[in-house]
Amino acid sequence: MTDLSQIKEHMEVIGADGVHLGTVDKIEGDRIKLTKADSGSHSDHHHYLSGGMVAEVEGNQVRLSANADNAALLDEEEAGGAIADLK
Repeated sequence: MTDLSQIKEHMEVIGADGVHLGTVDKIEGDRIKLTKADSGSHSDHHHYLSGGMVAEVEGNQVRLSANADNAALLDEEEAGGAIADLK
């Protein structure tokens, strides 16, 4: 797993396909907290990505190991658990 201490506030999160997925709000434990503005139809709260999905950090971008559309299916609510699991 990539060293999450390299990830800073306001970095762009992109999928392995280069598609924008979100913007880092901050790191909480082993998860990336995305800004509310990048939470789509759930913009009233934050979404999280597992730090285990990070393939690399380069410049101002966090690249994930999954394509953006697949990573979006695996994002988590604050309490944990994938969004798809919570519906």
